[in-house]
Amino acid sequence: MNVVPETQTSQNQPTKMKHPPGLYLLFFTELWERFSYYGMRAILVLYLTTELVSGGLGIKPSVAMTIYGFFTGAVYFTPLVGGYLSDRVLGRRLAITIGGITMALGNIVLFAINNQTGLYIGLLLLIIGNGFFKPNISTLVGELYAPNDKRKDAAFTIFYMGINLGALFSPLVCGFLAEEYFATNINGVIHYGFKYGFLAAAIGMIIGQLIFNLLGNRYLGDIGKKPVGAPEKTNKETKTKAPLTKQEKQNVAVIFILTCFVIFFWAGFEQAGSSLTLYTDKFVDKSIGGWTMPTSWFQSLNPFFIIVLAPIVSQIWIKLSNSKRGDLPIPAKMGLGMILLGLGFAVLIPAVLQTGSDEQHIVEKANLLFIIFTYFLHTLGELCLSPVGLSMVSKLAPVRLASLLMGVWLAGTGVAQLLAGQLAAFTQSLGYLEIFSLISGVTIGLGLILLLFTKKLVRMMD
Repeated sequence: MNVVPETQTSQNQPTKMKHPPGLYLLFFTELWERFSYYGMRAILVLYLTTELVSGGLGIKPSVAMTIYGFFTGAVYFTPLVGGYLSDRVLGRRLAITIGGITMALGNIVLFAINNQTGLYIGLLLLIIGNGFFKPNISTLVGELYAPNDKRKDAAFTIFYMGINLGALFSPLVCGFLAEEYFATNINGVIHYGFKYGFLAAAIGMIIGQLIFNLLGNRYLGDIGKKPVGAPEKTNKETKTKAPLTKQEKQNVAVIFILTCFVIFFWAGFEQAGSSLTLYTDKFVDKSIGGWTMPTSWFQSLNPFFIIVLAPIVSQIWIKLSNSKRGDLPIPAKMGLGMILLGLGFAVLIPAVLQTGSDEQHIVEKANLLFIIFTYFLHTLGELCLSPVGLSMVSKLAPVRLASLLMGVWLAGTGVAQLLAGQLAAFTQSLGYLEIFSLISGVTIGLGLILLLFTKKLVRMMD
């Protein structure tokens, strides 16, 4: 069975608005992979820092954060290698399967070998597996559609919901298993069942791979089976691909330019797991009636808002694309996303002016609505930028470099992770007001610059 991208059949017949079923197969495959990743990540630092007698590894917090930072950064750099190998040798479908199996094995190692040797082997397998999986699953979404299909941005927004469904539920499930269900009290010492959280992450990955491989031929056909960048063989001689055309070079340049911009977006956005969490914990009044909301629950706001807002944003893109003026250009959407992120931090400025930055001398705690509205604006910015960015790479990348360039796009997030850590550290020395103001000003300024150069970038993309 050969599935081809849907497009319009004549000038008088508009493009079908219904998405191909392959999109939903990839949606659920990505959902379970993200369930595995975010579930494991939610308990990783706890596992590293908890004492040996309580089921952890007893690693010093400073060392644990270094390990955590290296891991979260490395998973965004290995897609460069995985993307290249899938383009040249493996094909996208095989690379996704290799990546999924490798990540499942990584979590199984973490489950079975509860020492530092098991930790490093498990994390290495997770890093390698992610390199094969991540760039190819996103590229396959783009290949379901013709190059100029108006539904592509909307499709990536729907696909993005799968990421956030997994991110929403996995910390709840894996955290519950590790810290509640399998936790035991022996002579007054709590022994946590972290390994069962890792096992749940492995099972989630296996479920995703079963769905992908059992239904792939039916809903994807031959898409992604062959490496699209491999050398062609003619008369027993290897004939290399023709060099990139001028237009292809310009498209590659646009991908690199926009990647540089979004590094600053993610450096601000990733404060959610560090400086924003610390500020929420110390300076925000989390009480509702007589009940105090756990700080960790605020991490569910972003995936919750994604799930609620993604269908709405998806429909907005479709309606704009069918209007007389047409859809917003990709650089404009991304510039808008950066501005929204900056506005989210601007919301916190009056809160910090109210609370100060010294947790030992808090004048007055801030209302939790400040944090909720910040996450709301950050989520809107993410929806304008991240799924649209994935769509942009699938549109602009030369076919034989598609997965490699998707890896470049993801590697930008790896750079942002390192920058985000440094910014978070400065909040402890410079203060929250200075860092939040800096992030707000820089991202709004870069967003305006991106809007200013939108026409130039669109001409390069044409």
